[in-house]
Amino acid sequence: MTSSDAGHAQAVAPLMSDTDDNFTFVDGGHAAVDEGILSYLFGAAAAQQFFAVTFEREPLVSATDDPTRFQRLVRIIDIDRIVTGTDLKQNDLLLADAGRDGGVDTDDYVDDQGFIDRGAVASEYEAGATIILNQAQRIIPALGRFCQSLEYVFSSHVQTNLYLTPPGAQGFPSHFDNHDVLVVQVEGEKLWRLYDQPVNTPFRGERFDSSEHDRGPVRHEFILRAGDCAYIPRGLMHDAETSGDAPSLHIAVGIIAKTWADLVLEAVSEVALREPAFRRSLPAAHARDSFDRNAARAHLAELGQILARELRLDPALDVLADTFVRTRPACNQNRIIESRAVIAADARFRRSPACALRTRRNDSRLLLVVPGGELLFAIELAPVIDHMVSGQSFCVADLANDKAEGIMRQLMAYGVIIPA
Repeated sequence: MTSSDAGHAQAVAPLMSDTDDNFTFVDGGHAAVDEGILSYLFGAAAAQQFFAVTFEREPLVSATDDPTRFQRLVRIIDIDRIVTGTDLKQNDLLLADAGRDGGVDTDDYVDDQGFIDRGAVASEYEAGATIILNQAQRIIPALGRFCQSLEYVFSSHVQTNLYLTPPGAQGFPSHFDNHDVLVVQVEGEKLWRLYDQPVNTPFRGERFDSSEHDRGPVRHEFILRAGDCAYIPRGLMHDAETSGDAPSLHIAVGIIAKTWADLVLEAVSEVALREPAFRRSLPAAHARDSFDRNAARAHLAELGQILARELRLDPALDVLADTFVRTRPACNQNRIIESRAVIAADARFRRSPACALRTRRNDSRLLLVVPGGELLFAIELAPVIDHMVSGQSFCVADLANDKAEGIMRQLMAYGVIIPA
């Protein structure tokens, strides 16, 4: 193991051996931490080589001398308030206990209307069960902004689950995940054990099966303390239990990445739109045992030759990229409060670093694909909009267009531009 000093995150060590985007983590309504999100988690040195050395290759652990640095995202007191003061549904909260055969039965803490029984959750937690809040970024704004920052870097959907484990307890037995995980230790301590990797980069739908996947021996063991962070590639077997006398709260950040297989499937679909041979029906007798497959094999080979000739990257990648951006939530905190504020002629604005953006244009229209949807403008407005989204600061007076303020307000509503 190696270590390095890197700002907040120190003793950053890859565990299984062999550019971060300069992105703003949005918090408190504005860009409060002007640093790359991976640097925030792992330190600058590890962040710079994360995609070249670490991602999908080996785990990484980052220790810190600041145990409170993740508490602006969430705290144990927030979990208590959510669990005891919110009408949660079954899929919002789970209980897990690796020490019980079969875990915790959902019937023990979910009523017949599908709502979480708050008293039962408290009792089960006291008895050693881990409380898991699924998709916590949907109900905790700071986690939502945290995910948006990571989504910009990874171009992937990012979700967060919260794990509150009482002292001396373990939520799940050894397993692997089919997505990459960032473990953000908020409070308390947790002992982690890493084993073998029975499946290298599993598909999203590929599930761990204890009867099929052997965890192997312990390869690495470490304790995450408050303020520490770890990266665990998908497919790597692991388990964790609370260390020390205090409860443990950590954020499990799931990175739901698109794969080359997704791109190939989209590219094949695009070819099929242009080539009728792919749209013709299979032979009528193909489901019969007596069907002669030799002709079908020859035809499939011909289709393969067409694919080799006609497969195109750009249309397929455009579909995946546009869909990703469009399906992100708009990063527009405070926009309701400030919606009717007067925009001074000399007030300066800039494109938000938290907003992914894609453009399409033809002879008559300019289309902006933004988080939350699409915005359509007349092509004559393209120079004004290009100026607004260029990344350079500007004011209304710079634009010299009587429609500039209206366009600005529309872009601000979707979080595309923010005060400079």
